[in-house]
Amino acid sequence: MGVSVIVASTRVLSERIEAENRPLLAALHERGADARAEPWDAPEDAVGWADADLVAVRTTWDYTERRDEFLAWARRVAGATVLCNPLEVLEWNSHKRYLVELADAGVPVVPTRLVPAGSTPEPLGPSRVVVKPAVSAGGRGTHRGLGPELDEVLADLVVGGDALVQPAVESIATEGEVSLIRLGDRWSHAVRKFPAAGGFLVHERHGGRLEDHEPTTRELAVADAALACSPAPVHAARVDLVRIDGEPVVMELELIEPELFLRRSPEAAGLLADALLGAR
Repeated sequence: MGVSVIVASTRVLSERIEAENRPLLAALHERGADARAEPWDAPEDAVGWADADLVAVRTTWDYTERRDEFLAWARRVAGATVLCNPLEVLEWNSHKRYLVELADAGVPVVPTRLVPAGSTPEPLGPSRVVVKPAVSAGGRGTHRGLGPELDEVLADLVVGGDALVQPAVESIATEGEVSLIRLGDRWSHAVRKFPAAGGFLVHERHGGRLEDHEPTTRELAVADAALACSPAPVHAARVDLVRIDGEPVVMELELIEPELFLRRSPEAAGLLADALLGAR
């Protein structure tokens, strides 16, 4: 019998989730693995997480709404079998304070201020800014506007949790946001994501569009520097970059459940499967 792999996903599936899971499962099967996808929050006795040789966190796209529950599940799985990416990576990357830590390490990052939960935020000032929850994904809870327009929004956010304040990156409207995909020990492919006309969120569900992208030497160097700050090696990563004053800086370092845009590269699913099987 081949290696047993469970790909952790969600209960509510979509075409975008299936576009990530299907090619990975097919590539694992081609390599002799016994692979299937299961919702991360499915009961242990229904799934048998501990019986798998490897559990790959992939399309758990609802985890930010239940971070504590998700990390408790990850700790149980990591205590029983191999978890990819590793538990310490999931814990670190699931709260966006990591952006402050990247900046402290000298990585070029969108300037980020962490506003603690329960605090009374200082007025944001006259500039155009973005405020968002420190635990979120896909643009949920993200607001952009002039500071005075968002003072109340920020105050509401910190009632429920930590929040971030960043300057609005105006280049996103014209240059978009670049996502570099790393699978195993190599950069696989990259995409450039553009917001809809008049918007600032590049996610496809907000009307964003994609095109293939050839990374520059500088973009790869910034992405390498960000990934080097991970608390443990990873089998898959996505580094999202934007440009400030013409230079690439990190918008997000996605190490938990990034959309890897496998459909954009014919080799990507195989590279991901090889990286996972090599992590055992």
